[in-house]
Amino acid sequence: MPLANQDLPKTLGELRASPYWNQCAVERTVKDEIRQNLIVKLQAGTELFPGIIGYEDSVVPQVVNAVLAKHNFILLGLRGQAKTRLVRMLTSLLDEVTPYVAGSEIHDHPVRPVSKYAKMLLAEKGEETPIAWLRPVDRYVEKLATPDVTIADMIGDIDPIKAARSGQDIANELVMHYGLLPRANRGIFAINELPDLAGKIQVGLFNILEEGDVQIKGFPVRLPLDLLMVFTANPEDYTARGKIITPLKDRIGSEIRTHYPVTVEQGMAVTTQEAWTNRTLPMPVEIPDFIREVVETIAFVARDDKRIDKRSGVSQRLPISVLESVLSNAERRALVLGDGEAVPRIGDIYSALPAITGKIELEYEGELKGGDVVAKDLVRMAVGRVFTKYFEDANLNSVVKWFELGGTLKLDEMTPSEEMFQQLSQINGLMERLRPFRLGENSSYGMRASSAEFVLEGLYAHRRISRSEEQGFLVEQRKKRERTEPEDEGSKGRRQQFQ
Repeated sequence: MPLANQDLPKTLGELRASPYWNQCAVERTVKDEIRQNLIVKLQAGTELFPGIIGYEDSVVPQVVNAVLAKHNFILLGLRGQAKTRLVRMLTSLLDEVTPYVAGSEIHDHPVRPVSKYAKMLLAEKGEETPIAWLRPVDRYVEKLATPDVTIADMIGDIDPIKAARSGQDIANELVMHYGLLPRANRGIFAINELPDLAGKIQVGLFNILEEGDVQIKGFPVRLPLDLLMVFTANPEDYTARGKIITPLKDRIGSEIRTHYPVTVEQGMAVTTQEAWTNRTLPMPVEIPDFIREVVETIAFVARDDKRIDKRSGVSQRLPISVLESVLSNAERRALVLGDGEAVPRIGDIYSALPAITGKIELEYEGELKGGDVVAKDLVRMAVGRVFTKYFEDANLNSVVKWFELGGTLKLDEMTPSEEMFQQLSQINGLMERLRPFRLGENSSYGMRASSAEFVLEGLYAHRRISRSEEQGFLVEQRKKRERTEPEDEGSKGRRQQFQ
């Protein structure tokens, strides 16, 4: 059990007399430390990366293998695949507290210092050398790679002001300004979007990966750094565009591919975990399961749509943002109307189009149609898929017949739940077809109205009824005439699929 902050040793002499000394005296690198802590967790059956969903049988085992092999590694994946989150969770494999020479910019080991400052302090103070302590979060340094990053940023540079103030020679190590890499010594250093680093900066990483040391500004200063280096990148940038220089690629121990959720259920679990839906409101909030499924299915449909750029990908942030926007629209309606509940509807998903268009990159064909048109098509196709799941064998002829006989229904998103329920109840047989949603007798008007609207939207998605901005749901006269004409066996079979 770790000691409290005030009980941690404050000098080298106190450290020698503490339980932490055995840990310090052993020749152990950061990679050894992470490996040993990982082994303990594996033996105890502890969950390694809580909150990372869908990687249990794919990415996580490969990360475990890389850590056990003491490899520096890279996570390759499209945007929104939890790469950065996974890298940050590696800090859970570090010791709870780690001692270092107080005042050292590069967290020198009390027994094996590498900087001139720490060596001089130990020689001067001996057993009275002050000791400070690091928590895991203090041992993680992250840098987003951008083209303007310099060698000085990453490695370090001479500080002429420090030289002038101290009166030291400009070649003296004491006047060096350490960059991010030396400051990450005895910890984890992560670089996001590695291919965006300029080529000369990538060259500067060679020695660190291969030899474990850096040289600053050409002076013969060796700093044998102790680091675990982890990178992230987009596969397109990492390979096809050739933005990674080959020698650096060769020095990265393991290349691990991430991916989007494999199933809608996995995606829904991620979205439910990440989306801000637990809100404080003056009325109850209930999100129907089919709304969550439609929102998640939008991302799956988009990833398969040829109008959307596959190289850019469709981030998992899309369904997260859409679900938050959908709930916000239902929240706004309930607050404005004084409704007794906030229940999202399919119409609220169409109100969340800005959360979709901002998350997709269109190909040429998609650009011709426009982002809003593509986004509406994605919603319609997603509704169609989820509708098939619930109503593949359901007989909805009576609902379609009501529209064929001239019925029309225009639904306003700002209609109160009870009033909308009454409007939908006019449609012959509609409310009786809501059994797949397992709504009880005490189900709210909002839930029943939302479910009934979903049925109509599903029929529209499968082109069994129409919908227009002016008239709402209907069956056009042209389609009525088509119903009276003889059908071939193929078209008849297609029509019967949802009857």
